[in-house]
Amino acid sequence: MADGIDGVRFDDHGLIPCVVQDWTSGEVLMVAYMDREALDRTMATGYTWFWSRSRGRLWNKGETSGNVQRVRALRYDCDGDSLLALVEQTGPACHTGTRSCFDAGSLSEPPDTGPLFLTLTDLYRTIVERRRSAPEGSYTARLFEGGVSAIGAKVEEEAGEVVEAAAAGDVPHTVYEAGDVLYHLLVLLAELEVPLDEVWTELERRKG
Repeated sequence: MADGIDGVRFDDHGLIPCVVQDWTSGEVLMVAYMDREALDRTMATGYTWFWSRSRGRLWNKGETSGNVQRVRALRYDCDGDSLLALVEQTGPACHTGTRSCFDAGSLSEPPDTGPLFLTLTDLYRTIVERRRSAPEGSYTARLFEGGVSAIGAKVEEEAGEVVEAAAAGDVPHTVYEAGDVLYHLLVLLAELEVPLDEVWTELERRKG
């Protein structure tokens, strides 16, 4: 990034927008602005710095809350007029206490179906919430009542069914059963209170 900083184009106010994305899940956490000094400090320290337009000063993300962002990669787009920071987020990214600044609401959703899960992390968070709140009539909440043994049995059952569907060459059914496997596996991880980031780290270790 340091070699390509001349390719970055600041606007007439000396600013450039930066989209901040979670390194492991791909979830978009926030959007903020950097000036040249904020960009320099970000690259020098390995943690995000921004320019606050409302306060008129530099700020280090997490300087008061402790919810810092360790930068794993910093990229710019084809026009050089926007940045993408891939970060390891500590705690919530939003000042409201939510994981993402984009959890406030939706202007448009698919008709009749509600929002799709954007990532497995999004789905996992919903499953964890079902475990906490145990809403009446929830299949997920009912699974948690059986504990690791019952949930594990479902993972084994669904894994067998996806293999059978694949062996039969039935692609649509394979896709359906793969969804069942992933879903029940996430429930099992939630029951064990395993952070999903640990799974991503393990997969990262195995790639190649």
